[in-house]
Amino acid sequence: MTSSNITQLVILDRDGVINHDSDAYIKSAEEWNAIPGSLEAIAKLSKAGFSIGVATNQSGLGRGLFDLDDLEAMHAKMVDGVTDFGGEITGIFYCPHHPDEDCNCRKPRTGLVDAMESEFGIAAKGAPFVGDNLKDLQTGLAKGCVPILVRTGKGEHYADNLPDDVRAKTTIVADLAEAADYILKHFSVSN
Repeated sequence: MTSSNITQLVILDRDGVINHDSDAYIKSAEEWNAIPGSLEAIAKLSKAGFSIGVATNQSGLGRGLFDLDDLEAMHAKMVDGVTDFGGEITGIFYCPHHPDEDCNCRKPRTGLVDAMESEFGIAAKGAPFVGDNLKDLQTGLAKGCVPILVRTGKGEHYADNLPDDVRAKTTIVADLAEAADYILKHFSVSN
């Protein structure tokens, strides 16, 4: 990949990429804790001119583990943290549904990215999609994105367990800070 990849969009998963994940779900702003370097990394990408979209499955809503106010408080903490480093998250898109609901927005389906493209007026094709699991990578590939797997969250497991066809198209990095450096080196913002 060369620096001739031009995009305006960077798509990020949330849990396991930006913040520490939990098998018991992140249910409150108090439980939401950024992975070291992740908020700075988002700010660095934002200041370089990229639009930052977060695409996150939040089935805890559909499971009744937390409510919309709790989710908004988590997202406010994330946005404020990025703002503290001089950056901006352009938009946060989440799937609130239980996995059994068969919705179009739950990754690996593409509804969240479709909504992002519509709201931002930016095509996702060719954009980096940073995630920590196979569903993230599959979503990115389905939209023509460039998949990047971080080893944080569930990423350490998936780094050694990707299907060959996905692995061949995926860049694997330590964390979001390293992903941001990779993006800045290999992608440029279109005018």
